[in-house]
Amino acid sequence: MSGGQEPGVTLSPRGLLRTVTSAGSSLTRRVLFPPFSPPPRPFRVSNRDRSSRKGVVAGTLKELIDKAIETLVITAGLVTLVLDEDGTVVDNEEFFQSLEDNTCFLLLEDGQKWTQERNRLSAVHRQEKIGIAKITLNLYKLNPKDFIGCLNVKATFYDIYTVSYDIKFMGARHALRKFLWVLAYVAQLVGQFLLYSGSFILQWTDEYEKNPFSKPQTTSSN
Repeated sequence: MSGGQEPGVTLSPRGLLRTVTSAGSSLTRRVLFPPFSPPPRPFRVSNRDRSSRKGVVAGTLKELIDKAIETLVITAGLVTLVLDEDGTVVDNEEFFQSLEDNTCFLLLEDGQKWTQERNRLSAVHRQEKIGIAKITLNLYKLNPKDFIGCLNVKATFYDIYTVSYDIKFMGARHALRKFLWVLAYVAQLVGQFLLYSGSFILQWTDEYEKNPFSKPQTTSSN
């Protein structure tokens, strides 16, 4: 009766040396070159109604969520981290690392939804009401001897269309000369009007003296 020999795996000296070398290299990389850990950065985290806002320093998304739960004293088992400004869900490390420092987050409990802040919403409404038309006046001088200078009128509609117009005023001497000329012309018109009015009144008075109104004669009885 022949006895059977169980199959076994035998390693050659070269294969054994290769296995030991690979394991040693892997252990060396883990000890000398540990996995890169992102540096901690500052962030701001609030609850849903923004009644509590805390500052948290974290390097990873999981670290931020854990510290936010502890800082805000949230007991819910399921939470969601979203951006405060628009409610974007932050659920992966790559997107979290792309965010800037001091980014504001909301930590929502199970069943809660993101809502826009009231002050920010009213500010948006005010910004929508303002900005239909804007008029800017700019007074400047091209020459120091100018009396008034130039006036630039700039009108902007809906922050898209812009119309600009320059009004150039005359110098002080020229403006004064024009003013005196206009004043003399007005005085001449007034003088002619008074002259014609006086002549008409004199003519009307002479005609009245030549043809006076006759008074009725009264007869007395003896």
